[in-house]
Amino acid sequence: MCGRFTITHPNEALAALFDAVPGNDLPPVPNFNVCPTNPVAVVTSDGGQRRLRAMRWGFIPSWYKAPNDGPLIINARSDTVAGKPAFRDAVRSRRCIVPASGFYEWSTGEKGEKLPWYFTRADGNPMALAAIWQRWQDFDTVAIVSTEAGPGMADLHHREAVVLERGDWPLWLGEAGHGAAVLMKASAEGVLTRPVRVSTAVNSNRASGPELIQPIAA
Repeated sequence: MCGRFTITHPNEALAALFDAVPGNDLPPVPNFNVCPTNPVAVVTSDGGQRRLRAMRWGFIPSWYKAPNDGPLIINARSDTVAGKPAFRDAVRSRRCIVPASGFYEWSTGEKGEKLPWYFTRADGNPMALAAIWQRWQDFDTVAIVSTEAGPGMADLHHREAVVLERGDWPLWLGEAGHGAAVLMKASAEGVLTRPVRVSTAVNSNRASGPELIQPIAA
């Protein structure tokens, strides 16, 4: 699944890539350690007009009386998202895309330590992570959709974020009719780079800086 990611591409470049109108409250970039509850840039579409907007990473169901009324929801499972009361309306009518430059995943070391690995797209382009959003009181919140891990991820974790290909963006955003459920699958082989082992410094949500994604010996 996706619990941390990076965004190093400029907001202006993301807006151009997704043909979206950028908001004036987008979080600053680069950010080499985007953590749950942070504001993130999100692509939405309303009547075919795409917007790049800021949302809180951490989906808050409509019935929560406070953000901490229940567990922190940063991911939504593809196999249950259509049936869970928290998500079923959002997956039908409030699908969105979270741009990311890369994401982290962890393996477990011989002594039980968490060892971080970093993934990017093999072509160097930003990732388009499938997501759903929900307005809660006066702000918007988002969860990234996860699916069963494919061959490139299964050795590290049993889940992975759904990475959408460019041709699939209109369907996921609701611009190209129905049938978006078929997109909720693992990336094809070769879409993502082989994982690169990086410093355990990223295990702290206070860590920052480009050194977090520098490869180290595995």
